[in-house]
Amino acid sequence: MAIFRTQSRRLDHILSLDDFETAARKFLPRPIFGYIAGAAEDNTSLHQNRTSFQDYSFIPSVLVDVSTRSSAVNLFDQTYDSPFGIAPFGLSALAAYRGDIVLAKSAETANIPMIMSGSSLIRLEEVADVSPNAWFQAYLPGETKQISELLARVRSAGFKTLVVTVDTPVAANRENNIRTGFSTPLRPSFKLAWEGVSHPSWLLGTFLRTVLKHGIPHFENNYATRGAPIISSDVMRDFSDRAHFTWEHLSMIRRVWPERLVVKGILSASDAAKACSVGVDGIIVSNHGGRQLDGAVAPIRVLPAIVEMSKDVPVMLDGGIRRGTDVLKAIALGAKMTFLARPFAYAGAVAGGAGVDYAIKLFCEEISRNMAMLGVTSIRQVDIGKITQTRL
Repeated sequence: MAIFRTQSRRLDHILSLDDFETAARKFLPRPIFGYIAGAAEDNTSLHQNRTSFQDYSFIPSVLVDVSTRSSAVNLFDQTYDSPFGIAPFGLSALAAYRGDIVLAKSAETANIPMIMSGSSLIRLEEVADVSPNAWFQAYLPGETKQISELLARVRSAGFKTLVVTVDTPVAANRENNIRTGFSTPLRPSFKLAWEGVSHPSWLLGTFLRTVLKHGIPHFENNYATRGAPIISSDVMRDFSDRAHFTWEHLSMIRRVWPERLVVKGILSASDAAKACSVGVDGIIVSNHGGRQLDGAVAPIRVLPAIVEMSKDVPVMLDGGIRRGTDVLKAIALGAKMTFLARPFAYAGAVAGGAGVDYAIKLFCEEISRNMAMLGVTSIRQVDIGKITQTRL
């Protein structure tokens, strides 16, 4: 009960998703917060992801009866209660105790999609048990045998939607991680120890609780077998063999994976066309939250061209979304679903499942409220006629 009351108090002054970031900055050790908040090199793409939504303004309709509006959306023969989901975010269990499970449970309860990251510290089977509708995102090596073995494991666990991330051929230049003291593998040091001691709620409630109950965290889902512990030098080896992954591998995956296949990390219309020719079931337009190639275009700026090229294949968007208005702008430009990760990672860190539930509730309310002011009663009515481009 004491933990619950403490978590509830942390939500007292949360009015928007951005407020979770402010709260998490105080709660988390600097290296963990820096890992979540930072991106690659100069953070150019990270900032442009956010500001690019200002390129568009709404054209609302008035005197419309919006009393019975619904934000439900249909995707892959399933009806979700809202047009947003939780994007994959690796190492979320370092921010919140059993972070992947916390995110999956909240998403399942709210009936929104959640994508589990392949760079996670909790076995994918455990997440599938608590969230049968979760999607699994894989970072795949360019080695057919390893790919096939991992896919067999994912399917055996019961996942129906596989998300293949394609924008990570090599490790990104995460200077921000180094500046805040975060490294992969985690290297014990006096500075790191002090950060833990000076943030006792995180140290006791997340890190030590994890170690005492489950041991030192490992990367669990990069391969069919268990990966290296987060403090092992072998971690880098596990992330070093993606440069060989090509369209031929994606075609092979399509042949052997019988369920839904989504490709994530597309930013060009020509690549979208290739993905469609392979036979993918969905495309997520994304620059990895600015965490890979700094200077990569903001996803919303290329969304219309990719939607046009993809024809009947559903196109989704990930990157920079923080407000309900951002979701509606993406929907107006053709996205069938939107995803965001950092705010939910912060919410889980600050208040566990209660925090993620509250973040989802706030965002659902924003979307519903903005739909009313836009003068629409369903997501289907949010189209290109509802926005105008205000700057190039």
